[in-house]
Amino acid sequence: QVQLVESGGGLVQAGGSLRLSCAASGSIFSINAMGWYRQAPGKQRELVADITSGGSTNYADSVKGRFTISRDNTKNTVYLQMNTLKPEDTAVYYCNADISPGSSWWYDYWGQGTQVTVSS
Repeated sequence: QVQLVESGGGLVQAGGSLRLSCAASGSIFSINAMGWYRQAPGKQRELVADITSGGSTNYADSVKGRFTISRDNTKNTVYLQMNTLKPEDTAVYYCNADISPGSSWWYDYWGQGTQVTVSS
């Protein structure tokens, strides 16, 4: 079994910062890409940012220059530093990871989600 546990969400004023963390644990042999998605009320889940095992990153246009994704492969953890937050960043943020338990199979895992609320 593999678990992704997120932390770091909360309530912040516009212009403020938050840092999300997501730690993967369990039967893990290797982790490929890790990423963050978000879902606002009434909207579809969307990619915020992702990062490969080698450190290549990809960002949604709406967060470029404000958010930074990083990972610590020794801790199986991915981070999302969110600066200059806007009310439109309000959403439930989900961690995602592509994980192999040691076979030739790869599985897609999701965290339980953490609420980020930005007040104006």
